[in-house]
Amino acid sequence: MASIAAYYAGKNVLITGATGFMGKVLVEKLLRSCPDVNAIYILVRPKAGMSMQERVDDMMKCKLFDRVREDHPDFHKKIIPVSSELTQPNLAISPKDVEMLTSCINIVFHCAATIRFDEPLKHALQLNVIATQQLLALARQMQTLEAFIHISTAYANCNRRHIDEVIYPPPVEPKKLIDSVEWMDEGIIRDITPRLIGDRPNTYTYTKALAEYLVQQENGKLNIAIIRPSIVGASWQEPFPGWIDNFNGPSGLFIAAGKGILRTMRATNDAVADLIPVDVVINLTLAAGWYTAVQRPKSVLVYNCTTGGINPFHWGEIEYLVISTFKRNPLEQAFRRPNANITSNYLINQYWIAVSHKAPALIYDFYLRLCGQKPRMMRIFNRLHKSMMLLEYFSSQSWEWNSDNMNMLMAQLSPEDKKTFNFDVRQLHWPEYIENYCIGTKKYVLNEDMSGLPAARQHLKKLRNIRYAFNTILLVFIWRIFIARSQMARNIWYFVVSLCYKFLSYFRASSTLRH
Repeated sequence: MASIAAYYAGKNVLITGATGFMGKVLVEKLLRSCPDVNAIYILVRPKAGMSMQERVDDMMKCKLFDRVREDHPDFHKKIIPVSSELTQPNLAISPKDVEMLTSCINIVFHCAATIRFDEPLKHALQLNVIATQQLLALARQMQTLEAFIHISTAYANCNRRHIDEVIYPPPVEPKKLIDSVEWMDEGIIRDITPRLIGDRPNTYTYTKALAEYLVQQENGKLNIAIIRPSIVGASWQEPFPGWIDNFNGPSGLFIAAGKGILRTMRATNDAVADLIPVDVVINLTLAAGWYTAVQRPKSVLVYNCTTGGINPFHWGEIEYLVISTFKRNPLEQAFRRPNANITSNYLINQYWIAVSHKAPALIYDFYLRLCGQKPRMMRIFNRLHKSMMLLEYFSSQSWEWNSDNMNMLMAQLSPEDKKTFNFDVRQLHWPEYIENYCIGTKKYVLNEDMSGLPAARQHLKKLRNIRYAFNTILLVFIWRIFIARSQMARNIWYFVVSLCYKFLSYFRASSTLRH
């Protein structure tokens, strides 16, 4: 077979969700590693106060495109925006654009989705299921289409412990559910949502499972593959280590831990944290597009893009590496020194939330009020607790994913393609990856300059001294008020103080003799 880059040469590619995290990385990788691709059509939703072209121009100014900008300064000419709205009938694509797309597109990468776990069911259905249904209808009209690649999630079937690379029967017939919610009141839908999603944790995983089934129904009409990434994180190698541009998933928790805001989290220390770098997902996606188009498999191939079964990493290890990285490379203006406690016990977690989260937030907000400023810390902690509650399901248990198709695809690649489109997670060194990830949140999400590290370290020292002083005053206060009323307590108190004095005198004398 021709190399991956040779296959994409001269091809016209359609990408949905191109302005999102994964979509941007896919566009960049195509332009950089497949420079002879003819054109990349991207569906873009016009925003208020921003034209479609302005949104694309803004996206291409991103640091992510620095490498491709250096190698191919005119790369933007290959990006063709198409006005679209996923919540509208027929995706709100104009007849003229439909005619253009159906006459020239060779490969479709469907990345668009809502990734919010607490999305109302009707909206999640619209974005993740109905939009997929309408895109498939458009794809069937494409005269030169060679492959349709659908991005799903490894957690679409998280109600199972062992997940094979197959499409499982849907929890409900998607078309029946779509017809039903059309006439239902929002309140009724909200009330029946828990019963509908059953043993799945949220509307995201539920609607992604429905979308997979819809995609499978097109087998025989289209050449289809499904990619199932687990928890997508910062880049591993490309275009540079640690690139990330959002607070989603673990990124927000890492930043909260680095700022000293997150002090406790409910998780199981030895549960597998199935992080997958975004560039691994994109490399696999492009390789799957090539293989699907060239080999035309008879059935829909599903690729579980995960690390847990191949190169497992645990939540307890993440906690240690994140805290140690942020102590060496602190974030600017941290609230407290980085320190976190992971526990699987509900009561212990609630205790630490009260002592380490809510109490300091109330004190700090009281201080802000005294200074005539608007209190904000309690609001930040409430948002953080909501995010942690949504993640608890995934941080407290492990899954087993079969990855035979991923291994099969890797074996099909030439040695050169294995380097250029590397998705071999056995090579991933977790301590290095997590360090780059944390530094990436500092540089690319918070836009902090690394030259500010000395000042940030000095700030951490100041926070440490404040903490020591506060703890000492608190200890003395407790002792004097509650304990020192008895003669025995006073004797112990004077004994401890005199012992400390003797130690200090001894070390001072030893130091004088040495000099």
